Amino acid sequence: MRPVRDMSLGLSAALLLTSCAVGPNFKPPPAPDVGGYTPEQLKSPHADPAGPQVAPQRFKVGADIAPRWWVAFRSQPLNALIRKSVAQSPTLEAAEAAIKVANFNALAQRGLYYPQVSANYNASDQQFSNMAAQQGPGNPPQDRYTLHTAQLTISFVPDIWGQNFRAVENLDALTEQAQFQLEAAYLALTANVVTAAIQEASLRGQIAATERIIKIERDILGILKSQLAAGQAAQVDVLTQETALAQAEQTLPPLQKQLAVQRNLLTALAGQFSAKEILETFDLQHLTLPRNLPVSLPGTMVAQRPDVRAAEASLHSASALVGVAIAARLPNITLSGNPGSSAFKPAELFAPGTLFYTVVGSATQTVFDGFTLYHRQKAAEAALEQAGAVYRQTVITALQNVADALRGLQADVRAVQAAIKAEEAAKASLDIIQKQLTLGQINQVTVLTAQQAYLNTAIARVQAQATRLTDTAALFMALGGGWPAACTTAVWRDCVLKDGSPVQVSDAK
Repeated sequence: MRPVRDMSLGLSAALLLTSCAVGPNFKPPPAPDVGGYTPEQLKSPHADPAGPQVAPQRFKVGADIAPRWWVAFRSQPLNALIRKSVAQSPTLEAAEAAIKVANFNALAQRGLYYPQVSANYNASDQQFSNMAAQQGPGNPPQDRYTLHTAQLTISFVPDIWGQNFRAVENLDALTEQAQFQLEAAYLALTANVVTAAIQEASLRGQIAATERIIKIERDILGILKSQLAAGQAAQVDVLTQETALAQAEQTLPPLQKQLAVQRNLLTALAGQFSAKEILETFDLQHLTLPRNLPVSLPGTMVAQRPDVRAAEASLHSASALVGVAIAARLPNITLSGNPGSSAFKPAELFAPGTLFYTVVGSATQTVFDGFTLYHRQKAAEAALEQAGAVYRQTVITALQNVADALRGLQADVRAVQAAIKAEEAAKASLDIIQKQLTLGQINQVTVLTAQQAYLNTAIARVQAQATRLTDTAALFMALGGGWPAACTTAVWRDCVLKDGSPVQVSDAK
């Protein structure tokens, strides 16, 4: 067995030579050279002191986002629905499987660091004619023997230029990208559940406002019918009011349809079939507007936002592939060996004199390939430039998303104040007009105008309040959510949804 031992030592020595990796060494891009998201110093949403009272909100620059940021809305049904959605989401299951695929591919590529060994056993039975031994007429004598051969086939390609090193680096980067895509899917799911719940609450509020105005218009219709019977109103006034009532009732079914569709959306986000509708319901009265809003610094936001981190991992992968392309153009060395034994009987396979071996070393270098490898390298370098541009655009878009959410929240407070003021004024005007109508002191046109104004302003107020809640959720999402570093594990669901601080767990290998 000494030849096998000598060959193993030779392969081990060759393995020590695999320390050079051509191509660029990846360095994470620097954080954006900005201190904020707006040209001016960021100011918290400011309400008009002379306007109606609204819930205040305050930006806390530099504060961290809580892992379970949605609890700031103080809705137990919302907390329960998000827990259910995360636990049952097929989208998250697919993202988890994608991590496993990428990780196993990276582990498979690591196997090329070591010699590839295969075993072979062959038994053959041969019979041949021995014409030289024949001394007279008749059939020639025949010889027959059985040959047993057992051997190993060993091959090894020293990673002299780091081609396999860069290939592993590429696959590791793709694994990391898949992990960030899981985080992105988780963030999108939780944000979508919050946004859909707010939209359901908004629709319920719009339906309630519409039903209120329908009741008012029915009361007015009753007054007009009484006046018609007493000869104090014309038939046309009653018909006009009936038309207004029918128009108000006509707006109700579309809202009810939207609510039903919204319920289907929430059920689907919870990972359930539409026939098994969720039990949780939402209205604006039971969704609290978060008052203290953390605003991470741009550098922190970029470091925690999953789509930016996924773009960085893609940039890392493209960088490694440049090294793979460069190494493919350089000389390649292959070492191979075939130790074994050959005997006429299986019991004699390892007897003295039956052993054999072959050791081969070869070096190859492409001399001319029509510039194929050269252009592959240039393509890899162009892909690296592309990945760099995509990363920069992703960062720009991320900063824009945060800025948009901040601007929205700054404007929302004034919009809510204006909506409340308009609704209160419209309601007060309608109350006065109803009293004047009872006394016969006002015409029908004024009544119709007041009714329509109150309906419009009541709907607008509900929508303004819902928009403020939605923009708050958008800010949390734009900042990257609050995925804790300790939760990048195979048991991340229990980690991110655990009440209180995230549990500390070790990375799954």
